[in-house]
Amino acid sequence: MKRRLLVLLVIAGMSCLLPFAADAAPKTDGRPNGGAMSYGEYGRPSTLDPITSNEMISLRLTELIFNGLVGINEKQEIVSELAEKWDVSSDGRTYTFFLRKNVTWHPREGEEARPFSADDVIFTYKMMMHPKTITSLKVRYEFIDTAEKVDDFTVKFSLKRPILNALAKFSFKIIPRHGPSNPLFLTREDTFVQNPIGTGPYILKNITADREIILVANENYFKGRPHIDKIISKPFADQNIMTQALMFNAIDMIVLVNPRDIPEIQGDKRFVLQPYNALSYSFFGYNMRNPLLADKRVRKAFSYAVNRQEMLDSFFNGQGTIISGPFAPGSWAYNLEVQPLPYDPQKAIALLKEAGFEQGADGIMQKEGKKLSLRLKVPIEKESEAMKRVVLAFKNYLKNIGADVSVEFKEFRAWNEDVLREYDFDIVYASWVFDDSADISQLFHSSEIGPWKYNFIGYSNPEVDSLIVESKLTLDHEKRRTINRKLHAILAEENPYTFLWSLTNYAAYHKKLRRVAIHPYKFFSFADDWFIPEAEQK
Repeated sequence: MKRRLLVLLVIAGMSCLLPFAADAAPKTDGRPNGGAMSYGEYGRPSTLDPITSNEMISLRLTELIFNGLVGINEKQEIVSELAEKWDVSSDGRTYTFFLRKNVTWHPREGEEARPFSADDVIFTYKMMMHPKTITSLKVRYEFIDTAEKVDDFTVKFSLKRPILNALAKFSFKIIPRHGPSNPLFLTREDTFVQNPIGTGPYILKNITADREIILVANENYFKGRPHIDKIISKPFADQNIMTQALMFNAIDMIVLVNPRDIPEIQGDKRFVLQPYNALSYSFFGYNMRNPLLADKRVRKAFSYAVNRQEMLDSFFNGQGTIISGPFAPGSWAYNLEVQPLPYDPQKAIALLKEAGFEQGADGIMQKEGKKLSLRLKVPIEKESEAMKRVVLAFKNYLKNIGADVSVEFKEFRAWNEDVLREYDFDIVYASWVFDDSADISQLFHSSEIGPWKYNFIGYSNPEVDSLIVESKLTLDHEKRRTINRKLHAILAEENPYTFLWSLTNYAAYHKKLRRVAIHPYKFFSFADDWFIPEAEQK
């Protein structure tokens, strides 16, 4: 399960008309069209639309199918997408977008392609913000007061208040007004979420019986036809098999290589191994609804009990960084002065005793007759060799301090139901991936406790709530940094998670793929410029 949060280096406070390139001409870069690329994913996407999707597999696909009003280029600059230009008022409260007039939606079978217009933008915003639409995006766009259509190709957004980097947030993907069957709100039962149409460089062709997702080039893409004819997403339940599929030319790319397989791929001259720095981290999260875990001393004891460096070295070849708090390392919001808790099982036992626990005859800590027995739930997509080892090591570390942990691997949809809706867990193992690394409101603000929201651990702290709000309201970057450093220190002390590490990500691909540039968060943002030389097309 992954959540989105990457520092977008954007100039704030723009107050003039910002013209950008007009409608893009067909590609004239001299690179050939043709060929197919297949890539491996560890697991399957739950949904394929950009509103209800809540994991990275889906996000990568929606990047190929949809567009936002604006985008981010390889230099992390804001560029035009569905909006060809925009105007920002001098007070930073009004954003007016002037839309392209040459954009059409992907045609459904047997239908003509319909034109994109302002109605689609307003429709998307209203659907995204509807109370019955279950999406993690609501909290990101609560700063918008109103969205209105000025004319068929002009939309105006009024903000409740000026905010830092507002323009970058208008990269949310636009869906067609004629797409969902329900015109008011979007659910995971809507046929659109599995059979979407967008404006992007690739069109969803079909999903095979083996759950391969086949995308074909959009001949009418407004930026010019993408070079590669077909992109195929292939799901794998085993990372070792996925690596072998690459080695035997059954796939052309792996978007996230198992760290243990890096040496094997690195030694093969057919492949390029490319690092990319996603802002992300892994953690064990604790359900505060369990009275045993509501005690900070218990959570902190668990963090002392775990030898994170040993796990990182043993299971991931040391390819990562141990973290101490809620912001991704590499983010400007990360507080480097807060150090990760050291491995100290004796300190862990002392904390449990301080919290009122005593060791029973069976070796398990008890308090008032209740054993320290907990259920750890892990999505089955995490059931790789390395992730299994992390989970089993965690179980053994906690056993050494008298905590009994039972591990349940759950199919991803069932895990989502248990964790995000029913709160039927004590501990979870998960990862967050960030596209706005300074905004942790979805994770730790008390207003984000509720079904299908990401504060599923039920963490509530009035001081943290207040600091999160203050961070979002300030327009002073240095003040915001100071606030976030304080948030980092508080949450490190509170231990709602055992913060683990941020891994170094690697993609691997066959050398026949050329001009491959990878977006650190969305991955396929620049895929319409990738190409395969004619001699190597198949």
